[in-house]
Amino acid sequence: MPATYDLVNSRLATAFGAVLAGADPVLRPSDRCDYQANGVMALSKSVGKSPREVAELVVASLEFGDIGTVEIAGPGFLNISLSPDFLSTQLSSLLNDPRLGVERANPENIIIDYSAPNVAKEMHVGHLRSTVIGDALARMYRFKGHQVIARNHVGDWGTPFGKLIEHLLDMGEDAAIATLSIGDLDTFYREANAKFEADDGFKERSRLRVVALQSGDPETRRLWRILVDQSVAYFSEVYAKLDVLLTPDDVVGESFYNDMLQKVVEDLQTAGLLVESDGALCVFPEGFVNRDGDPLPLIVQKRDEGFGYAATDLAAVRNRVENLQAQEILYVVGAPQAQHLDMVYTVARSAGWLPESVRCEHVAFGNVLGQDHKMFKSREGGTVKLVRLLDEAIERADAQLLERSVGLSDEARRELATSIARAAVKYADLSTERQRDYVFELDRMLAFEGDTGPYLQYAYARIESIFRKLPAPADFEGVVFNLAEPQAWHLGLGLVEFPIAFESAIRDLLPHRLCTYLFDLAQRFTAFYDACPVLSASGSLQVERLALCRLTGDTLKLGLSVLGIDAPQKM
Repeated sequence: MPATYDLVNSRLATAFGAVLAGADPVLRPSDRCDYQANGVMALSKSVGKSPREVAELVVASLEFGDIGTVEIAGPGFLNISLSPDFLSTQLSSLLNDPRLGVERANPENIIIDYSAPNVAKEMHVGHLRSTVIGDALARMYRFKGHQVIARNHVGDWGTPFGKLIEHLLDMGEDAAIATLSIGDLDTFYREANAKFEADDGFKERSRLRVVALQSGDPETRRLWRILVDQSVAYFSEVYAKLDVLLTPDDVVGESFYNDMLQKVVEDLQTAGLLVESDGALCVFPEGFVNRDGDPLPLIVQKRDEGFGYAATDLAAVRNRVENLQAQEILYVVGAPQAQHLDMVYTVARSAGWLPESVRCEHVAFGNVLGQDHKMFKSREGGTVKLVRLLDEAIERADAQLLERSVGLSDEARRELATSIARAAVKYADLSTERQRDYVFELDRMLAFEGDTGPYLQYAYARIESIFRKLPAPADFEGVVFNLAEPQAWHLGLGLVEFPIAFESAIRDLLPHRLCTYLFDLAQRFTAFYDACPVLSASGSLQVERLALCRLTGDTLKLGLSVLGIDAPQKM
C-alpha cells in the first residue's frame, strides 16, 4: 500500500495540476492539523490570482475520497485532517509489512567509496565519519533493494612503502609481523620514518626499493603484501568492533589501479585534454580557477613521470563505470576534498568515462571536535586512535550497566555494553547533519535521556518488556485503530511517516533525517504510554494499544538497523 504522505500528496498534486500543470502542493506535516499544503502562495503568483481564490480552485478540483477533509486557512493554506478510518487502514497495513511501507526500488549498481585508511597506519578519529556514514548509506541502499558494491580505497601504494619494506627487513619478518598483528602500526611507521630521516644509507635503500616495487619485483611485492595484509587484518578488527560491514574483499586500494594509469594518460592525450605545464601533464577543466582567477590544473602525471592522486581517481571512476557498471557512485569523503572531486568528475565526463546518466556524488562531512570545539586530539596532542575511543566508550557503558544492576552475567553485560557504546558513537555522528562539525562528548552520547542512541535503544527495550509481561502472545487479527486519545492519534501519525523519513534520508544522502524521525517517534511513544495505559486496559482497547506498541517497536528496530545500530531486547 502506498505511504500515507504519498497518497495525500498525489491527490493534492492532481488538484494543483488542474490549476497549473506541475504545480507543487508543498505538503508538510503540521502541528495545527495532520498535514498542511503550503504551495498555494507560489501557485497564486504563477497564475495571477489571489491566494484565497487559488485555494478555492484547488479544493474544488480535489477528489479526496475517504482520505480526509481539507480546510482553507489564513490567506490560502490548506489544512488536511485524515479520517480515522483511513489512518486505521494505513496502520493495519503496516502491521503486516516487514518493510513498514518502504517500497523496493528497481535495483541499480551503487558504488560507495568510504573509510579509506592508510596501510601501516592506525585508524584514528578522522576515519570515524567516513566509516559510519558510508556504512549507514550502504545499509540503507541495500534495504531499498540496490546492489551495493563497497569500495575501501586504502592508501597502499607510493613512495612511503620503500622505507616501510626496508624497515620490515631490518626488523625481520617475524618480528615485524608480530608488531603489526597487535595493531601497533603507528610505532612501526614512526620507526621507519625516523630511520629514513637519520640514515642516508637507509634512505638510498628505500629509494631503490620503491623502484623495485613499482617495476614488479616479486620479492619486493611479497614483502609489500605482508604490510598490506597485516594492515587489512587490523582494519577488519576495528570494523568488527564498530559493527561496520566492510570486509577484506571490499579493500580495493590505490595499487589496484596502478596498471591502468598509463592508459589514462594516453587516452586523455588522444582526447586532446592534456596540457604540459611546468613539466607535468595536466588537464585544465573549465570553470576551476585559483584566487587570482588563473585556471586550476588537475595534475595527472608529475614532472618526474610519477602519477598523482588524480590519475588514480580517474582510473577508479573509469573502472567503476566500465567494469562494475555503476549507475551511481558515492564518495564519502571529507568536505576539503570537494574541489578535487569536482575536478575529477568534470575531467571524467569530458573524457567520456562518466556518462551524464551516472550520478556521481561527493558525500561531504564535517569534523569531529573535542570539548574545546577544536579538532579532536589526544591529551598528548596527537590524533585519537579509533580503537582507544571505542574501548573507552565500551568501558563507560559497562560501568553504567553495573551501576544500574541490570542482573546480567558478565559476558551478557559486556555484550550489551558494546552494543550501547556502538549506538552512542554511531548515533552521535549520524544524527548530526553530516556537513556540520560536532563535539565528541562520551558522557552526553552514552546518556539514556535526550537525543542519543542509547535512549532509542532503551525506548525499544521498554516496548519489548511490555510484551514479555503478557500471559500469551498478542493477536492483532482484525485490530481497529480508533485512536481516540490525542496521544494515540499523534503516535499513529508518526508511525505512518516512516517511509517518507527513510526516502528523504536516502534521496538526499542525509542519515540525520532518519535519526530525527526516530527520536521524534520515541518521544511520541513516551507521551502515548504515559497517557494511555496498555497492560491495565482490556479487550479491543488493549489490543489496539498493544498494536501501536508493536508498530513503534518494529519501526524503531528497523530504523536503527538501517543506520547500523543494534536494538537490544533488554537493557
